[in-house]
Amino acid sequence: MAHAAPASRKVTRQLPPRRTPDVFSARTHAIAKVAVPVVLGLIYGYWAAANRRHGGPITGWNLLFGFLTALVFAVLFAAVWQLGRRLRRELHAGLWFVFTACAAGFLISQSGLSVLWSMWLGLAVGAGVLVTMFYRYYTREDAAGRRID
Repeated sequence: MAHAAPASRKVTRQLPPRRTPDVFSARTHAIAKVAVPVVLGLIYGYWAAANRRHGGPITGWNLLFGFLTALVFAVLFAAVWQLGRRLRRELHAGLWFVFTACAAGFLISQSGLSVLWSMWLGLAVGAGVLVTMFYRYYTREDAAGRRID
């Protein structure tokens, strides 16, 4: 005859949820909040200015255009980076889609291609970012937007 095994009397303790280690200090994170948008803005501004001059000489207007483009890109990137954390995951991914589609479309339009071609390539780049970011946020956040590491 079969008998039921006695219940275990061990006390099981619940482990805290696993989190990835934070190797950088709070100071480093504070510096990165400023440095990342500035560096990406300078790269984007240089790229837009280089596309606009079509390999010709660098002029003062070209430098001004590059710095203004870098400033606008850095401000918008920082705003999307900070504002997106407050949104639900679908809207957060959608915000990155709009930002990257506009940024890519503007960059392509500076090379002299048609507006329709710039629009389609911007939408293609934005769609790739939308899928990537939605997957990232869907797998790392709950429906309320809280991280589940």
